[in-house]
Amino acid sequence: MSNVAFSAFVCLFFVCCSRAMPTALNQEAVNERPVIGILTQLVSDDDMKPFGRTYIPASYVKYIESGGSRVMPIRLTLTTAEYENIFKKINGLLFIGGAADLETSDYARVAKIFYRLALTANNVGDFFPIWGTCMGMQLLTVLVAGENLLANTTAENIAMPLNLTREAHSSRMFQGFPDELMKTLTQEPLTGNFHHYGVIVETFQENEKLQNFFSVLSTNVAENGAHFVSTIEGKKYPFYGVQWHPEVNRFQWDKRMNFPHSPHAIQLSSLLAEFFVNEGAIVSLSFPTTGTRSPARLGHFTAVIHLHRRLRLVGKHESDPAGKDSLWCIDAPVPVV
Repeated sequence: MSNVAFSAFVCLFFVCCSRAMPTALNQEAVNERPVIGILTQLVSDDDMKPFGRTYIPASYVKYIESGGSRVMPIRLTLTTAEYENIFKKINGLLFIGGAADLETSDYARVAKIFYRLALTANNVGDFFPIWGTCMGMQLLTVLVAGENLLANTTAENIAMPLNLTREAHSSRMFQGFPDELMKTLTQEPLTGNFHHYGVIVETFQENEKLQNFFSVLSTNVAENGAHFVSTIEGKKYPFYGVQWHPEVNRFQWDKRMNFPHSPHAIQLSSLLAEFFVNEGAIVSLSFPTTGTRSPARLGHFTAVIHLHRRLRLVGKHESDPAGKDSLWCIDAPVPVV
């Protein structure tokens, strides 16, 4: 589901695996200042277009930052050479949820570039993780299978427990989880679901590419009775996917939405954010300390976000911290000075 349905608008202006992970991957170096890239989505709402061409729901940014990483928004309007340059300066990549064609859109095109770069890097021992949430997980299955295998698995505005598989208990994703939380995951509705499509378990089992690439860590049942894959982890590569939304547990508050906010739901979200950022911290690559994409520049844009949050409080795109989410709008037509 698109986060736009329950989002208010605050805009940032830019100028411009399982434990069987291969031992060949270099996991010795630890980067204490990781940067996770987040792939943006194109703006389709007319009211948003004056503020930027692409956007990221703020809950994803907060989620990654809460795990101890800085964020690099990745626009959909750059060249392949520019994406290759960005890849060298980030330590992991997040594919967010939303709405886009998973085969023909710019979102899918750019994702495929980074997916192939990540495969190559991991193949030569450079650890590079990718995480997909909701549509992002769906996108990972399309990239791996080479085709769109999605079916109707509607679970709209529903919080559910997970049906954990045997592989979940030996997985990389859940290996640091307390036994109590693993048990609670199967009993309490800790995962928020806001989707209409997914990969049915039977389809996954019949697809050799998916079977060879991913382990299924959990499944769930959709409103129409379809049994769908809800959590996956790469067998060889540090690629992870969840059909549910861990970021909403701590960073979205619309009372109309079934966002899980119990203590266990908060713990789940926190542990997963820390897990993925720690995966990124394994990478020895780091942002330069000077130049147009240095951390200082990112800090400048964060200040712009705060400024425009204050400026927009009287407008129709008011941000309600106690309710709806906010958005970061990227590629504004008017430069910031």
